[in-house]
Amino acid sequence: MTAQGVNGSSVSILIGGEAGQGLSRSGSLLGKALMRGGLHVFGSIDYPSVIRGSHNFYTLTVSDEEVHSNGDSVDLILALNKETVLLHVDELSPGGVIVYDEGVKISSEELGRDDVRLLPFPLTGIIKEIGGPEVIRNTVALGAGLGLVGYDVELMKSVISDAFAGRDTIIEMNHTAIEKGYGYAREHYADAVPIELRPSGEDPDRIIVTGNEAVALGAIAAGCRFYAAYPMTPASAVLHYLISTEEETGMTVVQTESEISALNMVVGASYAGVRAMTATSGGGFCLMTEALSLAAMTESPLVLMLGQRPGPSTGLATYTSQGDLLFAVHAAHGEFPRVVVAPGDVEECFHLTVEAFNLAERYQIQSIIVTDKQVIESHKSTPAFETEVGIDRGELEIVDEWGGEEGYKRYSITESGVSPRILPGTVGATVFANSNEHTEYGYTTSDALETRVMVDKRMRKGSSLRAEIAGLSPVKVYGTEDADVTLVGWGSTKGAALEAIKALERDGMKARFVQVVYIEPFPTEAFKAALGSGGRRLLIEGNRTAQLGQIIKLHTGISFEDTLLKYDGRPFTPGEIAARAMEVL
Repeated sequence: MTAQGVNGSSVSILIGGEAGQGLSRSGSLLGKALMRGGLHVFGSIDYPSVIRGSHNFYTLTVSDEEVHSNGDSVDLILALNKETVLLHVDELSPGGVIVYDEGVKISSEELGRDDVRLLPFPLTGIIKEIGGPEVIRNTVALGAGLGLVGYDVELMKSVISDAFAGRDTIIEMNHTAIEKGYGYAREHYADAVPIELRPSGEDPDRIIVTGNEAVALGAIAAGCRFYAAYPMTPASAVLHYLISTEEETGMTVVQTESEISALNMVVGASYAGVRAMTATSGGGFCLMTEALSLAAMTESPLVLMLGQRPGPSTGLATYTSQGDLLFAVHAAHGEFPRVVVAPGDVEECFHLTVEAFNLAERYQIQSIIVTDKQVIESHKSTPAFETEVGIDRGELEIVDEWGGEEGYKRYSITESGVSPRILPGTVGATVFANSNEHTEYGYTTSDALETRVMVDKRMRKGSSLRAEIAGLSPVKVYGTEDADVTLVGWGSTKGAALEAIKALERDGMKARFVQVVYIEPFPTEAFKAALGSGGRRLLIEGNRTAQLGQIIKLHTGISFEDTLLKYDGRPFTPGEIAARAMEVL
């Protein structure tokens, strides 16, 4: 075993301090170093909506087997200030360890526990000794943590070299900081900590990414060539990543003046024949809804990622929520088919983004990827994505000249509801598009019969769309078939639910998790088959009103007597799911 924590075969490390101390970067770099040694990691950042001064912390869980979520307790705290110690001491497992700056005074009364170890380190002293800036105290702390658990410091140094490639002075200073922290730990506290992390000797073909990065990579692989967005937490990182790769991918990436502009630009790019996308959060999605209807009327395929955070209004701008599901399903005025899909981890963020583009173009509709802060800002190690993916552009015909016997009908009435689509500028054809109801040619009409025919044409896409989604694993099942309890959820509840299943099994209980992946069109038959008829059921959602439960009841008539609803902005933990499941039983 290469990972041994205080209470089991995983190790949880919390790095805490003030905003601006580089905690997210430190946590992700540590995760990458541990992953390079063959371990599996999952990490998430907690931060308020301020630039500097308030408390931030990053929690990283490490194991020999795949990690889907952080746990309910931590083994090791790397505290960059006293506040971190006092805020998180109750989260330490008995026998856990706190690393803190020796200049900070912490009384036993303040600590309030005698079953954990306080290990003072000269974090500030080492910085002064090497003449480094205060911000790299986090690097000294990382070195101290690696020294305590006995991990190979060279792997951490290699990650730092890659992260700061071309900046030799910064690399050298961080290497020195790591070595000093590591050396102090080995000299003063060797074998004093009941935690161990060792490289496995493997060279895993794995990467560590956030959901935002996975969505961006999925868009690149799917052939997206235009991205427009206005920054809004937690979706901003898609914009940042795509801008950073703009020259390499050939994608045009635009930061617009508003979310209204962003989606209208995406509609325009789609009309011109380009695969196009945007991403936002709830407030920005509100502004986009009129343009969403414009896309539906003009049958312009596009992809929109909705990164949820708590509302109403600004709400908790930097925390997580699942409160916008019904909004995504019903957003915008008028009736039209759409796709709403909810990835539950970074792998699904990549693959479902590719599927979303293909479905959007195949049916000339709008695909909405519903995510949330927990899944798109957390880091997870995963097998490297296969970027050679199938791209289906549907009825798009790229020709130099239109060869039809009659004039080009952009909205030609077809049995499937999907019309042949050509690029504006094609010789011999005019591609009309406006926001009004229209004829097959695209001319505005208010005729009653033509209106009904065109509405029916658009809605006919739903039948084929529903049938295709039935073959795309719209509902996934994990765990034991003859389970005592079936957990039902969507999106980021997946990670904590899968870890909860492990905990329940250790207590002798059989559990399974039914994950609804495609929510619109709702996969009624697939859901019924997955749910089965026996055992207790527990619906898990990160909102107050059980929004998935409402959708399930609407489409299947099935209600849930037992629920676990969380709406404080914090993600689910495996322990609280397991505890509620035991109550249900």
